[in-house]
Amino acid sequence: MTQGVAILGSTGSIGTTALRVLQRHRDRFHVAALTAHSNAALLAEQAAEFAPAYVGLVAGAAGHGPSGWRQGAAALVEAAERDDVAIVLNAVVGAAGLDATLAALERGKRVALANKESLVVGGTLVVDAWRRGGGELVPVDSEHSAILQCIAGRPITEVRRLVLTASGGPFRQWTAERIAAASAADALQHPTWRMGRKITVDSASLANKALEVIEAHHLFGLPYDRIDVVVHPQSVVHSFVEFVDGSVVAQLGVPSMELPVLYALTHPGRLHDTGVPPFDPVEASPLTFEPVRHEAFPTLALGVDAGREGGATPAVFNAANEQAVALFLDGRIRFGDIPRGIDGALSALSGHDGTTRDALIAADQAARRHVREFFRC
Repeated sequence: MTQGVAILGSTGSIGTTALRVLQRHRDRFHVAALTAHSNAALLAEQAAEFAPAYVGLVAGAAGHGPSGWRQGAAALVEAAERDDVAIVLNAVVGAAGLDATLAALERGKRVALANKESLVVGGTLVVDAWRRGGGELVPVDSEHSAILQCIAGRPITEVRRLVLTASGGPFRQWTAERIAAASAADALQHPTWRMGRKITVDSASLANKALEVIEAHHLFGLPYDRIDVVVHPQSVVHSFVEFVDGSVVAQLGVPSMELPVLYALTHPGRLHDTGVPPFDPVEASPLTFEPVRHEAFPTLALGVDAGREGGATPAVFNAANEQAVALFLDGRIRFGDIPRGIDGALSALSGHDGTTRDALIAADQAARRHVREFFRC
């Protein structure tokens, strides 16, 4: 019998990647549910090809999609809770993915998590739901998938340090002054990965790496002073794990999200797959590593410090970043204004309650309002 998979955010870059992977493994999986934010045309094509029992359009108005489609934000949770769904691949962008992650974990399902904001915004709540429900939380981010594979079931007490790799994005060699004045077109020219617009901007600012550090803290239970970041422009080494005896294990692979998506579906096992080209170490060489230039990329330190503070502060960081990126992509602020807006929100909203889901959502909304008011947008 095949396992049912719900893909939340099926029309985005991770969602379409997951469907390519599932297409090759119809003997093991079937698509039970699909949801998209607003791309009704592509969602209709996907529904016609994979014939899921459930289709939802989050931003759709009544009657916008074909008969039988669920309309509205409730579609995410409904898809995640379905009895015919064993695996929920959450590829929703932003804090909107939190409720679906919580719902799936409460019901004991496997969550293949590409929505890093779930752990950033509601890390303690997510971990508690994971433990109560008895399900599985398997990361889809290439860096966290790499760490999971490197640890390979060893107790976390044997791990001394995690090292996440960052490509450095399109501005790796730019001066701080040039970065501050970068255009949206500049920020969207990622040298290695092809991703959605928001995450591509996050990669350019290194905000994505801050989110990943917070995510790693919750996934693997290590303190922040034992999680490091190093720039690796080739994006071939996805992460390192240093063990207490000094040994270091790294996971390598071609820069394709099909690999971590497949592993999230099959962990801890593996399936034979030919979706990506074989790894050629000679062709991939040379592999180089550089320190992060924190003075040029202040968003990374802002996010990691927010993670250390805990409570609602990571939610404030995430929401302020989401709002600032949206304003930047709309041409209303400069790239260098993104960390300014985040810093302003963090300063104004420190100490916000973060003990409940509603309190976290309130902190999220307050941060978005603060950034809009900060830039008078």
